[in-house]
Amino acid sequence: MKGFKEFLMRGNLIELAVAFIMGSLFAAVVKAFTDLILDLIGKTLPLDGSAFSSVVIAGITIGPFLSAIVTFVLTAFVVYVAIVKPYEIYKNRHKTEEPAVQTSEDLLAEIRDLLAEGRTRS
Repeated sequence: MKGFKEFLMRGNLIELAVAFIMGSLFAAVVKAFTDLILDLIGKTLPLDGSAFSSVVIAGITIGPFLSAIVTFVLTAFVVYVAIVKPYEIYKNRHKTEEPAVQTSEDLLAEIRDLLAEGRTRS
């Protein structure tokens, strides 16, 4: 039972739960925005006000497919503008210079050089 309690209280699990809940709520906001845009498109095009759902080409109803494409593009746009861009700006503002990572060969060469220097100094 102790292991289960530790599993539940692990920080990553709590962070994942919060991210999932926030993602669900954000999805609802994006869906509402997308529906709004689709309604506006439907009002501007002569499609009887139902966005793309009534579009038929050569007897094939492609309206739901067009709606899915517009929904995908709008969702990607909203995610990019609302999440990705602000995160990139934040990351660039708080960027810290990381020290150069030395390989083991570089470290061995440095030790060799220091040892050779020590021999010549004596």
